[in-house]
Amino acid sequence: MKAIILAAGQGTRLRPVTLTMPKPLVPVANKSLIEYAIDVLKAAGLNHIGIVVNDLESAIPNQLGNGSKLGVNLEYIVQAEQLGLAHAANLCRDFVGDEPFCMFLGDNIFQDKMEGFLKGFVESDAEAAIALGEVSDPSRFGIAAIDNGRILRVVEKPKQDPPSNLAIAGVYLFRKSIFEAIANIKPSWRNELEITDAIQWLISNGHNVSPYTLKGWWIDAGKPDAIIQANQLVLGELPYAPAPEGDQQIIGRSEVSHRVILGEGSQIIDSVVRGPVIIGKNVIVRNSFVGPYTSLGDNVLIENSEIEASIVMKDCVIRNIPGRIDSSLLADSSQVTSAPHVPVVHRFILAENSYVQL
Repeated sequence: MKAIILAAGQGTRLRPVTLTMPKPLVPVANKSLIEYAIDVLKAAGLNHIGIVVNDLESAIPNQLGNGSKLGVNLEYIVQAEQLGLAHAANLCRDFVGDEPFCMFLGDNIFQDKMEGFLKGFVESDAEAAIALGEVSDPSRFGIAAIDNGRILRVVEKPKQDPPSNLAIAGVYLFRKSIFEAIANIKPSWRNELEITDAIQWLISNGHNVSPYTLKGWWIDAGKPDAIIQANQLVLGELPYAPAPEGDQQIIGRSEVSHRVILGEGSQIIDSVVRGPVIIGKNVIVRNSFVGPYTSLGDNVLIENSEIEASIVMKDCVIRNIPGRIDSSLLADSSQVTSAPHVPVVHRFILAENSYVQL
């Protein structure tokens, strides 16, 4: 069974970060969102993966290549116009052929690895299967109504009287009948071919569409707050590890707690780091505080500053900031430095190569 990952969206809800970086490449705990999707598929034996991108010059194929470094075989399918999930699936017809396949949204992240769900579909009697997760606001999602182990209907973002609180969570299993379904639906009010309409066509034509209820948390990482929350959840699952030691990396009057991952060539100098924290390679933390649930990418400099519950991507500089940076997202090569006035708390959502002076 093959898999496809949809990664052609514009990521407008995550701007300005996504003006220069595709959303699936945004890092959570120093690993891109799309790599979490690949990990789930790989663990279930789905090693031949097609990634739908908006351009072959996108940073996604440039960064992931043919997938050999990740232990999978990657191919790329272009969706030049984003005309809906069903449209994207239809573009992959030649790639998947007549065999069952998985469709995975590239900006979702899951605690549940879904191995049994993914491995069991081929031998099941279902024509399609959908991963579902409980949500508090069903109006924001596609929602499924279930009875006796089957999905009876699906509704896209119901404005009132949602049939359940079970949201379609972005992992789908299909057989080739999905392409017949797509051929028989029309664009929605937003001029997109909705995958929920195609699934409803399968149901209405007597096909068994089965549910799978996710275990644990899942995040639709479409907005800055969701990315930061995902970072906290992933870091929160770091297993216990003793505090890093060694005169080459922990220098001066430094205090580093357990559950801190410290990359090669990085140094903590006269600073406090309290885990869970992940720090990339060649990072310098000097005379600073790095608080829990923070991720620092490679080649970052933190000096005379405090930060917690934040994501700082590679090549960033934070220097001489009064107060504490909290719940922030800084894209590659951003710089944040001080100015004469002294605010108490700062929060940033910065695109690549940003420069902020406070």
